[in-house]
Amino acid sequence: MPKIVALAGGVGGSKLIFGLSKSLPPEDLCIVANTGDDEIFHGLYVSPDVDTIVYTLAGLVNKINGWGVEEDTFSALGTLRQLGSNTWFNLGDKDIGLHLWRTEALKAGKKLSQVTEEIAHRFGIMNRIIPMTDSRVQTRVHTDRGVLSFQEYFVENRCEPAVKRLTFKGSKNAAPPETLLSFLEEADAIIFCPSNPLVSIGPILAIRALRESIENFKGPRIAVSPIVNGHTIKGPAAKMMVELGMESSNVQLAKFYMNVCDTFIVDEIDLLDVHAIQALGLQSVAMPIVMKSDEDKLLLAQKILENLAL
Repeated sequence: MPKIVALAGGVGGSKLIFGLSKSLPPEDLCIVANTGDDEIFHGLYVSPDVDTIVYTLAGLVNKINGWGVEEDTFSALGTLRQLGSNTWFNLGDKDIGLHLWRTEALKAGKKLSQVTEEIAHRFGIMNRIIPMTDSRVQTRVHTDRGVLSFQEYFVENRCEPAVKRLTFKGSKNAAPPETLLSFLEEADAIIFCPSNPLVSIGPILAIRALRESIENFKGPRIAVSPIVNGHTIKGPAAKMMVELGMESSNVQLAKFYMNVCDTFIVDEIDLLDVHAIQALGLQSVAMPIVMKSDEDKLLLAQKILENLAL
């Protein structure tokens, strides 16, 4: 079986990660998780995209939301609210347990990649989950209401502010973990999961050494579109693209992935986009990419692996 490096954000990306995890031997899948969304809440280090991937692979994720823990309770958050704390970011009690452990481990001097590896192991996950960097890289959303962290934009303000610009604070001096670079050297293919390209994949590609490794990668590099019929499957990607002066289309996303991608996968409903994407110099394939069930996730993963022809 091929060794795969999969780049992912949270909810959208974790769906394909689930399918890939069921289609490959555990040692053949390495997941690169976006950490540009990471935030400190109530003194705890929270890594939303990493945690969504962990909960998904551990079979614990709240399937209705796509994030958080199934049947979690919110007693701690209720107490914080009663004490006057700002509780716009929802943290369940089981979720808080993970954040407490992570925060304690980081304060003890462990690197984020080491902590993430141990979390995955303790949750019974055999795949490698590696944060994009051990350094602090923070997505900053410049809006008509000021500069916001991604969680402030996405959760507190519900994606309402108009986006003017995106920056990734700390990315200039950040480096990927050595374990990630080593796996990339051994990998047969790279898959960009259908996460938000701007704020889930963008922070990963903002790390120069990581982007260069992907640009120089000799094997197949496949990206799966998060857009179907001009609309985002989930999340604010389409809205953000329009506000940034971009077209909300598969062709525009294919341009975004130029130099780091060889094949761009679109949904069957967007079959007409295939020729326009091929005109850019990329290969393009149409297949069902909307994942509503575990069967959909598995089917898409298997079709992508078949397309690799390795």
